[in-house]
Amino acid sequence: MISERTILVVDDDSDIRGSVADALEEEGYRVVCASNGKDALHLLRDERLRPDLILLDMMMPEMDGWAFRGEQRKDAELASIPVVVFTAYGVPSETANQLGAAGFLKKPPRLDDLLRAVVMTG
Repeated sequence: MISERTILVVDDDSDIRGSVADALEEEGYRVVCASNGKDALHLLRDERLRPDLILLDMMMPEMDGWAFRGEQRKDAELASIPVVVFTAYGVPSETANQLGAAGFLKKPPRLDDLLRAVVMTG
């Protein structure tokens, strides 16, 4: 599958970030990674990155997923970018609902669940 879609993966766990990026790149997606919400906002605001989807971890240092999503939603240029949250804590579906996210994944995500979430938002 060849895709023109760009996905921003935001996760502080380098193993998960790398494995998710590798899996998506193998499926033909362009992947950009950030290790926390602050770095992701820098890419979006300062580097003018406009991904088609953001995969967002909720528990990160510097700026967690909640704070990132709050900033994203306040910014008119970024608010419409769909977000899929992924977390190992709590109930991912409730977290996604509270954040107005397009979907959710339980961490660590299974490959078929990951690909399904990406396809459903595109």
